[in-house]
Amino acid sequence: MIIFPAIDLFDKKAVRLLKGDYNQMTVYSDNPIEIAMDFEKCSCTHIHMVDLEGAKSGTTPNIELVKQIADETNLFVEIGGGIRNIETVDKYLSSGVDRVILGTSAINDEKFLIEAIKKYGDKIAVGADVKDGYIAVKGWIEKSTVTLEEFLDKMQNLGVKNIICTDISKDGAMKGTNLELYKNLSQKYSLEITASGGVSSIEDIKQLRSMNIYGAIIGKAYYTGAIDLKEALEVAK
Repeated sequence: MIIFPAIDLFDKKAVRLLKGDYNQMTVYSDNPIEIAMDFEKCSCTHIHMVDLEGAKSGTTPNIELVKQIADETNLFVEIGGGIRNIETVDKYLSSGVDRVILGTSAINDEKFLIEAIKKYGDKIAVGADVKDGYIAVKGWIEKSTVTLEEFLDKMQNLGVKNIICTDISKDGAMKGTNLELYKNLSQKYSLEITASGGVSSIEDIKQLRSMNIYGAIIGKAYYTGAIDLKEALEVAK
């Protein structure tokens, strides 16, 4: 299982939101590049990034920072947040990013999703952000009418390989992740599923590893010291 330590960007800072609420934002660092380098020092191979400003506005205000992290580390970089057209996908992938994550646009613009998969294949992942069993969009601000299972069935049929699934109710709450959800998904789908939201202990990592989940995102638990990355990497093996 791959460990993805996370950096959420807002105003060129590394921040965390509580349950996706922009009004409950904690700034953890003014220097995200330093954090990415620390991930690498801990022997991490991958990094998960979200441009929270981009998620709201559909723009790429932090792209230079993302590019710098891709240039100055050997980490596999995946980024999501406001990627709503092929030009933005091109922009990120030509700036050294390894994989882009489509969220709102995967629900609202099937034509674009198909175009992106056709052009870039495995370099396209899809974010399935879940709120009360339904997919949430626009930086988690709105809940759609599409259930998680309807969405994943469709993604699998369209040829998407990689899904980042976040239970919003668990995100940043440090009360454990939704193990039941990931167990069900791992049994039902042949997708590469990355667990996100509430991964807050080594026990969570052990449990996810035993389900053959593709990846686990560690966010707040890294910043608060609740999870030691080196230990997480060992357990994930």
